[in-house]
Amino acid sequence: MSISRSLVLTLAGNRVVTSFVSKYGMKLGASRFVAGESLEEAVRFVSEINKEGLIVTLDHLGESVYTKEEAIAATDESVRIFEAIAESGVNSNVSVKLTQLGLDIDPEFCFENMDRIAAKAKECNNFVRIDMEDTPRLEVTIDIFNRLLAKYGKAHIGLVIQSYLYRAVDDVAKLGENQVNLRIVKGAYKEPAAVAFPEKSEVDDNYVRLVQNHLLSGCYTAIATHDETIIHILKKWIKENHIDDNLYEFQMLYGVRNGLQRDLVKEGYKVRVYTPYGKDWYPYFTRRIAERPANALFILKNFFKN
Repeated sequence: MSISRSLVLTLAGNRVVTSFVSKYGMKLGASRFVAGESLEEAVRFVSEINKEGLIVTLDHLGESVYTKEEAIAATDESVRIFEAIAESGVNSNVSVKLTQLGLDIDPEFCFENMDRIAAKAKECNNFVRIDMEDTPRLEVTIDIFNRLLAKYGKAHIGLVIQSYLYRAVDDVAKLGENQVNLRIVKGAYKEPAAVAFPEKSEVDDNYVRLVQNHLLSGCYTAIATHDETIIHILKKWIKENHIDDNLYEFQMLYGVRNGLQRDLVKEGYKVRVYTPYGKDWYPYFTRRIAERPANALFILKNFFKN
């Protein structure tokens, strides 16, 4: 049985599918990718995974909000994450999406919310990364990030760049001028061929190029991929080019390639696990299925076991 990425993303927007998966998904297998629905559950998970030598990025799930009250609540939760990390002593930083903070309501309102989060990150001597969303929101995301970077510095705030976009090389070069801490990903949104590479091989080649360029600029780089071929290429290149181990880390998603995560730790590499939690997990979950449609079969198998 073959399930295409495009089909998964199309079905994800279907109301019937959305209702069914939202009701039964955690039971059927979404918990494989989401570390619980509460912050308390997530912190307990971080504590356990830290014992294995893995570090974490916590992300309270949620995307576009429709009221300022929702955006403020999401901001409050991100602030609470930093407080919980500080209180528990776990090794974790935080990731946020600007649409969850009101970007589509009012960019300046979103900036004010993000400013609160960045201030808390600095207060706690921690770090927040702004996730990148689809291309209509890309420019405003970079603008907000640059304003916060000037205020809080690269030690406390970073950004994500997606290698499937043609413009990514230029974006990385420009951000590298300010020594920005970047998380390089392939990209999981459905984008037109006018702005994104249509072929996987092109996305992969651009991914390697972006990581290499950023590291050669002396910038901290989060290598966020589960692709063993790319990991092998970059490990070899890093060694051959004598890249300082303090300049990079490997990042993977909770529930994806767990064995590989631990193998890299055993080899002495720094590995961070991107760990989402929260009740609004459906959009994130469908993108994980879209990235690897075979995961849909995992869900179906669990359904028929019940």
